This record gives sequence, C-alpha cells and structure tokens, in this order.
Amino acid sequence: MTINEIQDQIIEDFSYYDDWMEKYEHIIQLGKALPLIDEQYKTDDHLIRGCQSRVWLHAEIKDGKVQFTADSDAIITKGLVGLMISVLSGQPAKDIAAADIYFIDRIGLKSHLSPTRSNGLLAMLKQMKLYAVAFSATQAS
Repeated sequence: MTINEIQDQIIEDFSYYDDWMEKYEHIIQLGKALPLIDEQYKTDDHLIRGCQSRVWLHAEIKDGKVQFTADSDAIITKGLVGLMISVLSGQPAKDIAAADIYFIDRIGLKSHLSPTRSNGLLAMLKQMKLYAVAFSATQAS
C-alpha cells in the first residue's frame, strides 16, 4: 500500500469510533502492538528531541525501503509513534521525504492532543522525514 492509501485506511478506521476515549484506546492498542525497538537503539542518539516523553526511533534500509522501529516510556506517545510507523515504515525513502501527512488533521488528532504531545508528534514526523532524506541522498549517490 502507498502512504496515502494507508492514511486513508487510518481515517476510515478512526471514523468507526464515536468518541475520543475510544480513539485514544485504539491509539493505545496500536502502541501495544508496536514491534519493540532493539535495546541497543534505546540511547540518547536515538531520542527524538522535542517530545515531552522519551521516544526512541531507529531507521534502516532493508530491500530499498525504510524500516522504522520505536519505543516510548508513555503509552499514548507509544501509540502515536506506532501510528506514524504504520504509515511510513516499509516505504521508499523518496516517498517518505515527499509525503503529505494529512491523516493527523483528518482524524482530529491534532486538535485533541495537548500542545506538548502535538509538538512531540510533529518532532517524530520531522525525524522520520530527516532519516528518509538522508537515505535518499545515499541511495542517489
């Protein structure tokens, strides 16, 4: 699936929930299902700056596609990074770098997060795109 197809699927999935408590529960479940990052990557070098919670993110290229793994010490934040990984992991670096991430606004997430969580989510997205730009540059050379 493409990044936009995955985003559209997430928008559809969230449309089934009537209230934000159900949506948060879904986000928490996504965090619980997140494949754990290898302990060797739970270092300061892999921390995302700008998150109130501690979030570790690792990226690598496998078969020409970027694979992300992550973890967080906060359950909601772990779900948020899980959402981002479900959209971007397994995609070509150039597609991630150029992606318009619209599902955050469309499911109403941005308006339901505290300012610090919203900033953290944007920091996650920025870091994922930075990895993609770096991988694109190395693949092109």
